[in-house]
Amino acid sequence: PRPIDSRMRTVSMDKAFPQRGAGVGTSGGGQGDPKQHKLCLKRLEHAVNKSAYVKFMLDAMKKLGCEVNVGKHFVCEPCGPTVSGGFDSERQEIVLCENNIYSQGLMNDTLTHELVHAYDNCRAHLDWTDLRHLACTEIRAASLSGECFFWKETFTRLKPGWRKHHQACVRERASKSIMCVREDMSEAEARKAVDQVFDACFADTVPFERVPP
Repeated sequence: PRPIDSRMRTVSMDKAFPQRGAGVGTSGGGQGDPKQHKLCLKRLEHAVNKSAYVKFMLDAMKKLGCEVNVGKHFVCEPCGPTVSGGFDSERQEIVLCENNIYSQGLMNDTLTHELVHAYDNCRAHLDWTDLRHLACTEIRAASLSGECFFWKETFTRLKPGWRKHHQACVRERASKSIMCVREDMSEAEARKAVDQVFDACFADTVPFERVPP
């Protein structure tokens, strides 16, 4: 299985996505590796057409009234070294880190994760400066995207308590994502924010009927 810590996080745009701050955008930056950019676009196309979860989220966005235009709303760009993707709420774009997405599986998970953020932004008009809003969407994205499915696959076979392990993974990933966004926040503060909204946000699996397998 792919390493659980090689997952995507929604982070502050300026530092994680320096090309954005430099005014370089949807073309992929023009300063990255052309081969990486081409491969990113190829993996994006494959995910949009073949990944069941990505296709489901795109359909859910359309039903919500926020139809996604692949050419307009998805961009492949070079990013900082610690992230695979992000949702830029100001530009209404999902950034795919062409230098860090090393497999089709990671592309699928990244897209699903960021589409959960986009879905939440569309249906709830999130205030990204509100820590409770941020914690909630990070919990949902970690739970529904696939980044914690490794725990489920492992512990379903080994013991009946896989759900607790899935929840532990979601808490960990959501806390780390918050710390990326709020760079002045301690781990204890991030975990507290997650704990405060965890039960309600973890239970909210919309647009899925349940946490997908």
